[in-house]
Amino acid sequence: MGMHVIKMPDLGEGIAEVEVVAWRVQPGDAVVEDQVLADVMTDKATVEIPSPVHGTVVALGGKVGESLAVGAELIRLDVEGAGNAPAAARPKPAANEPAADEPADLPHGFVPEPARVAETAASVAQAGPAAGIAQAGPAVAAPPARPTPAPGRTPTPARTPAPTLRAAGEQPLAAPAVRKRAWDLGIQLQFVAGSGPAGRITHADLDAHVAGQRRGHPAAPDGRYAELDGEEAVPLIGLRRKIAEKMQLAKRQIPHFTYVEEVDVTALEALRGQLNARYGEERGKLTLLPLLMRAVVLAVRRFPDVNARVTEESGDQANIVTRYQAVHIGIATQTDAGLMVPVVRHAEARDPWASATEIARLADAARHGKAGRDELSGSTITITSLGALGGIVSTPVINHPEVAIVGVNRIVERPVILNGGMVARKLMNLSSSFDHRVIDGMVAAEFIQAIRGYLESPATLFVE
Repeated sequence: MGMHVIKMPDLGEGIAEVEVVAWRVQPGDAVVEDQVLADVMTDKATVEIPSPVHGTVVALGGKVGESLAVGAELIRLDVEGAGNAPAAARPKPAANEPAADEPADLPHGFVPEPARVAETAASVAQAGPAAGIAQAGPAVAAPPARPTPAPGRTPTPARTPAPTLRAAGEQPLAAPAVRKRAWDLGIQLQFVAGSGPAGRITHADLDAHVAGQRRGHPAAPDGRYAELDGEEAVPLIGLRRKIAEKMQLAKRQIPHFTYVEEVDVTALEALRGQLNARYGEERGKLTLLPLLMRAVVLAVRRFPDVNARVTEESGDQANIVTRYQAVHIGIATQTDAGLMVPVVRHAEARDPWASATEIARLADAARHGKAGRDELSGSTITITSLGALGGIVSTPVINHPEVAIVGVNRIVERPVILNGGMVARKLMNLSSSFDHRVIDGMVAAEFIQAIRGYLESPATLFVE
C-alpha cells in the first residue's frame, strides 16, 4: 500500500485560496476515481473536487469553514502501489494506535478494504493462536478476523456502533429531516446520543431519546409544551460567510438612501396576460421581471449614472466612477444555500422573452450550485424581488460596487379614485436604494419616475 496526497488544484482566474464548505467523505471511507471528495467555494461559486484515484481516506486537510491555499494538502488516500508521497510523508500512528501493518481492533462500524482484511487474516493464521496475546499485563484474545466480502459487494458494518455523546462545544451532526423532527419534538440535539458515522444523529436515536424522556420526565406527547434549554452556535461558513462579508462591505462603504414610489401596473398586467395567451406556448410565459428589466434598460439610457460601478482602490484609480453602455443586470436569487446574484448580460440586446429564458437558466444553475464565477459577477445594476412575499416597502442593500439597486414589492389590488370614481387598480411599490456619493436624490427620483412611466404605459416598452 502507498500514500497518495491530493492537493488543492488551481481553479484559475487568479484564485489563491478557497473555503472548504463540505466534506463528502470521512477517514476510513473507500473512494473510487472521479468520486467527489469535497465542495469548496470561490467567491460565490461552489466547485466539486473529485478524486483522481481509487483508495481509502486516511486524513482530511482541514475542517469545514477553513480556507486552504492552492497547492495545500486537501486529502490523503491509502492506495494500491507506491502512491505519490514518500514514506516519510505517511502519518505516524499515535502512541495508543497500532501501526498500519499490525493487526488492530478496528473502529465500530468500519470495515477495511478486502485486501487489508485478507492480509490481516493471513497474518493471524500464520502466527498461530498466540499472535493476539499481549506481551505484558493481562492476556487479551485477538479479535476474530472479519470475513472478506464477496467481489463486487459493498462492505457493511460488522455491528451497529454504540451511541456516543459529543464533547462540550462540539456541534451535533444530523440530517435536515432529523433536525426538523427534533425541533417539532422540542428536543435539543446537543443532548442526543448519535449512533451514525462520526456520531451523526439518526431518527432511531431520536426515538431512543424520546423513550428515555418518557421513562424519566415525560413531556407533552407532541413536544409543543416541552421546556427548552441550551443553545446552538452556527458558524458562518461557505456562501453564508460570503454574503455576510459582501453585505458588511456594502453597508460600511456605501452611503445608502432609499426612494419608494407606487406604480399602477394594471395595464402592464393586462398586457402581460395578452402576450402570454398569444405567445406563451411558442415563446414561453412572461413574468413581471423581464418587463421590468426592459424598463430599466430604457431608463438607463436617460440616466447613465445609475448604470455604473465605483472603484475604491488606492492610487491613480481611487474613487473612479465607471459608467457602462452595456446593461448587465444582476437578479437577486434565493437558493437553499443563500442569496446569489446571477447576471443577465447585455440585457439591452434582449427582448422580454430572451430575458425570461436567460433568467430561468441562471436561476436553475444557481439553485443547483452549478453557476460559474462569470455568471455570478460583473453586474452593473441589480434587481431584487421577494415575489409574493415582497411586502409593502423594503430597503435593499446595494450590490457592491454598483451604485443602484431596484427593489420590487408585491402587487396588491386596492381601491383608487380615478377620474372622479372609485375603481380597483393593481398597485406595486418600487423600493430602490442608491449610492449617495454618486447619485443625488433628484437623479434617483427621476430615474424611478422614468421606470414608472414605462410600466404604467407598457406599450412604450416596445418603442425605441
